[in-house]
Amino acid sequence: MRAGAGAYPGADSAAVVTAAAVDRIIARGEAHVWWWRCPERVDPADLALLETEEFRRALGMLAERDAAEFVRTRAGARRALGELLGIPPATARLGHRRCPGCGADDHGPPLLVRPALPLAISLSRTAGWGVFVVGAGLGIGVDAEALRPVRESLFAGSVLTAAERRHLEAMAPGPARHVAFHRVWTRKEAVVKAVGVGLVGTELDQLETHPDRDGPLRVTHHGIGSPTTWTVEDLRLSDHLAVALARAAGPAARGPVHLHPPTGP
Repeated sequence: MRAGAGAYPGADSAAVVTAAAVDRIIARGEAHVWWWRCPERVDPADLALLETEEFRRALGMLAERDAAEFVRTRAGARRALGELLGIPPATARLGHRRCPGCGADDHGPPLLVRPALPLAISLSRTAGWGVFVVGAGLGIGVDAEALRPVRESLFAGSVLTAAERRHLEAMAPGPARHVAFHRVWTRKEAVVKAVGVGLVGTELDQLETHPDRDGPLRVTHHGIGSPTTWTVEDLRLSDHLAVALARAAGPAARGPVHLHPPTGP
């Protein structure tokens, strides 16, 4: 249902959603991406935007750097939603959908709970970086990995398809091959996050990412039920990151990807 001139259900008087903006995202099949550097210590301004359960999760992390990364990414997602939807960041509520793999209610892909809008979201964090994406469609996935040397055992491991392994083995050992592996890995993880099952339960050596192609390209996931097809593309956000975005193949994956450069907390 289109919003017309009013707000979508779930928007309260303190956080009126600009319905026209949401309609535009859906009609054009847009995706919006934000990314940022994370501090080494928890920022009180970030912590103030978190809900109780997120606060408890952060307290349970042994390393403050990990907690700061988690807190900044959750707070950054709310700031991004505020920018995109014209709502106070503190009013945004993040939850999760039921797990499509096992049906459990206590875990699953991320969900925008408030305001209740027909938009998909995904988050990723890695080595001091956070990435957040909002898009049209029922599923979306983003994965970011800090570029770093890869253990040689991974090139012969069970996470690669035969074609992916041949592609990497044809490359000389060194930085270029490490970058190529991260390209494969982020494409795989973006897809499984979009599907909603994560890495557990996915036969990664059957998930072909076609590393010889620049994309956008189609990747088929065979993990649960009928196969699903996803449009995957690499995003250039930083020279220090490999990032991939996965959207359900179809109109929702044909729209533009809008990059929102970091502006600070």
